[in-house]
Amino acid sequence: MISNFEQNISGTGYGGSLHSPGLSAASQPTRPHAVTPVSGFSNPFFESNLLLSEEDDILARIRGGELWVVNSRRRNGLIIHKEFYTEFAGPGAAVGGGLDADCRAVIPLGSLSLISPDSAEAQQKALKIRLQWVRLTQNFTDKPVPLDRAQLILEQFKSYFDQSIVDKVPDEAFALLVGVLPYTVRRARALV
Repeated sequence: MISNFEQNISGTGYGGSLHSPGLSAASQPTRPHAVTPVSGFSNPFFESNLLLSEEDDILARIRGGELWVVNSRRRNGLIIHKEFYTEFAGPGAAVGGGLDADCRAVIPLGSLSLISPDSAEAQQKALKIRLQWVRLTQNFTDKPVPLDRAQLILEQFKSYFDQSIVDKVPDEAFALLVGVLPYTVRRARALV
């Protein structure tokens, strides 16, 4: 029997509670209009008030050297922040392994599910899908007008995820995906 590990990250997506065990809701800091990313670094773009146990730490899994695949049977994904840019890994895309060892922070979208590929062919397919997601984002960054880039990325995410999910993603995350300023994303949100 193939041992597929599936990790459902409850409480870090949009359907679960963002409160940590052992802390009351009143003692937890809140941040309006923002997704709480999982981060091991202090970063002005990705501040985290979420406390996770080691076994549930998505960032640790991604940096752990093992290759994972974003479950292709769910509307989920992962915004992966690196030192100077950000990538989106959607359903079917490979994450972790050597691809994301330099990952600084992640933002899970939807009900994130990571599975372990069961063969070399599954790994290759997942790597190709990751490249397709990168190319899709690159198509937006090729547009010369920053406001157009911001509108395109917002429209793409809105076509795939619920409006409430897109609204919670920080402007800075979208800005780093398409190479614009966060202010441009705020302007684009008002237009889309």
